[in-house]
Amino acid sequence: MDEDREGQRGFTVKDRRRFSESGDVREAETPPSAEPPPEPGPTPPPEPAAQPAAGDPAEPVTFSTFILGLSTQALLHLGEIPNPVTRALETDLESARQVIDILGILAEKTRNNLEPGEQSLLESALYDLRMRYVELRRAGAKEKR
Repeated sequence: MDEDREGQRGFTVKDRRRFSESGDVREAETPPSAEPPPEPGPTPPPEPAAQPAAGDPAEPVTFSTFILGLSTQALLHLGEIPNPVTRALETDLESARQVIDILGILAEKTRNNLEPGEQSLLESALYDLRMRYVELRRAGAKEKR
């Protein structure tokens, strides 16, 4: 009766670990194949290696690099670094405020959920950008008078 139940289950469990319980290396077992191996035919041409596009990062984005990217955008809008296209210093305080607000939202939503280095980076970038923004706002208000 137990044999009938095992046949109806439809799957078997095989131990595929490289080492046995005693720590000895197991011999590689080749599973029996129901299909014959494919006949060798013409080999397809090798696919070209995926070349990263000009804007694609070579490394995965981390939280720190994300924060640094947003900070760079804010600095660009504050006129602190030149526009990479026009090579000119351009000031757009409204865009800078939006990026700084996004960083503020990230700081609020990730509170108590970041590593100490990430938290420190976010807080210092946000403080620095806010101070630069306020200075530019004040300078603009003085010029209008």
